[in-house]
Amino acid sequence: MNRVILIGRLTRDPEVRYSENGHTVARFGVAVDRKFKKEGEQAADFPNIVAFGKTAEFIEKYFYKGSKIVIEGSIQTGSYTNKEGQKIYTTDVIAREVEFGESKNPNNSTNEERPSPDNAIGDGFMNIPDGVEDEGLPFN
Repeated sequence: MNRVILIGRLTRDPEVRYSENGHTVARFGVAVDRKFKKEGEQAADFPNIVAFGKTAEFIEKYFYKGSKIVIEGSIQTGSYTNKEGQKIYTTDVIAREVEFGESKNPNNSTNEERPSPDNAIGDGFMNIPDGVEDEGLPFN
């Protein structure tokens, strides 16, 4: 089974390209913290990510350098010969699904953005207009 789940931050803005036949491809890097590290080792890994189609379009629209992202996909290896004639080996993570790694504003723990009804009291309860019988209400 070839399955990878990564949580990290984009190291650069996604590079998005469109083919002549309408296919979308997004490429970007992610910094993924290592759980354990030995003395003198780097504290993170930097895998290259490739996404296609709707996933690539979603990434292009909502993610940028520094965004935290959750990626589910698979590892794909390949090779090519560069202009100097050297064979270059590649390892990429092919993203099948992505999610936001954090909320848009993680420091905002209040509901300030949520509009309140015109007849709301500061404690979150609504005023009951005069003349309404409380027998039909779901509480006493």
